[in-house]
Amino acid sequence: MLTKRVLNRPGGSTRTAAHPATAHAVTAADCGLLLIRLTFGLLMAAHGVQKVFGLFGGPGLTTTGEGFAALGYHPGKLFATIGGLSELLGGIGLAIGLLTPLAAAALIGVMINAMATVTGAHGLWATDGGVEYSVCISVVALAVAAIGPGRLAVDRLFPWGAGGWKEAAFALGVGGVAAAITLSL
Repeated sequence: MLTKRVLNRPGGSTRTAAHPATAHAVTAADCGLLLIRLTFGLLMAAHGVQKVFGLFGGPGLTTTGEGFAALGYHPGKLFATIGGLSELLGGIGLAIGLLTPLAAAALIGVMINAMATVTGAHGLWATDGGVEYSVCISVVALAVAAIGPGRLAVDRLFPWGAGGWKEAAFALGVGGVAAAITLSL
């Protein structure tokens, strides 16, 4: 059988039976994952920039801090800074595929806080002010941590760059613990 001969080939060749000449070529999956990371990550980073720096039509740190204080986060400006920087740095991390599990954790933590304090009381759908948007962000961040950032990422050079159960558990665990600590203060 061709498959048996290819899989048992001496010398440890990395070529696969399905794509013998393209084992190291960039695949559609690599490009698709890059597209998800860039779109999602840069939009999340821009969302953080709105909060922290007031760019892209955002309210800026002072107004965002007042909003956080009204939600019970004291001091509001400090928590607005933490939330905005989590979105900014987490988004950039996902976009370039750097420290992907930690970037995912930052976004998951912020979204858990958003669901607990803002959107949770309004049900599922965003049209009613519900959790739909925050759930989608959390799931995409968790999925990228689980899948890994792909071959077109800085993390490909590090042990966590392949993704996996440990990376997903880290992202969800750290994001959840950070959210719980923030909500308890």
